[in-house]
Amino acid sequence: MNLVRLIASFALATAATLATAQEYPSKPMRMIIPLTPGSGADIAGRIVAKHLGDAWRQPVIVENRAGAGGQIGTQAVVRADADGYTVLVQSASHAANSAIYKSLPYDPLKDLVDIALLGVTPYVMVTQKDGPYRTLKLLIDEAKAKPGAVPFASAGVGSSTHLAAEYFAQVAGVKMLHIPYKGSPEAIQDSIAGRTSFYMAPINTAIGQLKEGKLIALGVSTRRRADVLPEVPALAEQGLKDFDISLWFGMWAPAATPPAIVQKLNAQVTAILQNPEVREQFAKLGIGPVPMKPDEFAKFVRSEIANYQRIVKEANIQPQ
Repeated sequence: MNLVRLIASFALATAATLATAQEYPSKPMRMIIPLTPGSGADIAGRIVAKHLGDAWRQPVIVENRAGAGGQIGTQAVVRADADGYTVLVQSASHAANSAIYKSLPYDPLKDLVDIALLGVTPYVMVTQKDGPYRTLKLLIDEAKAKPGAVPFASAGVGSSTHLAAEYFAQVAGVKMLHIPYKGSPEAIQDSIAGRTSFYMAPINTAIGQLKEGKLIALGVSTRRRADVLPEVPALAEQGLKDFDISLWFGMWAPAATPPAIVQKLNAQVTAILQNPEVREQFAKLGIGPVPMKPDEFAKFVRSEIANYQRIVKEANIQPQ
């Protein structure tokens, strides 16, 4: 009798979950981006939010909750109801945080469910237009001559832009001075002003200033040149053999979100990434859409966490 009741209870729960998924979405959604407006994740997230709202005929309200390397906004998603109406869009900083902080107010692997990879983009190393570092060689030579004294910018301690720059320092064999900012817009402005030697910027946040001639590019971070900046050589072309690191943007939800809703979100995001209009918007920003199933994205996130842990360890960065 107990077994019969157990089976009946399971059947009812399954039916309720399926009914919820079929009705979903039936009200406005929140997309929390734990970074500043104008950041790469913000730009990509807003494009996806607009098309998600159009497809489902429900508003998708974007909220920027920056701070603590993305922890504040991420924690807000972890604490939200696991009903599919609150999602997180974050950059590779989501993976980097595990390596840079001694402890997080959430477990990135257990408290969130991986939904979809939105896109991948190279970083572009930008510097002041008329500054002293007009070539990669000049920058490396100066950093070698003044160990620990030449400053570089990042979008915050432990951000993906921070660790991408640390990776550059490791491969180039130099020690540099890290200057963290609140986000990409501030880091770019101080790079324009020459208060920092370079910023490893997401292409989509710096392309405007590059096109306007406010900044110059020393190289892109992937082995292959970026289609949107074909004239800019890869760092790997300039003596940094095998240098290859990318920025990426993903979507997550609270861990207890029903699998059927996760699959529905993933399917809709995949459809959005295949939309010619979205692909064109992403291409102009240097973002390559990379659709993945939830399980594929979960494996990708875990491999990225391991990569950042190696970078932090080799850079001898003490977790905060």
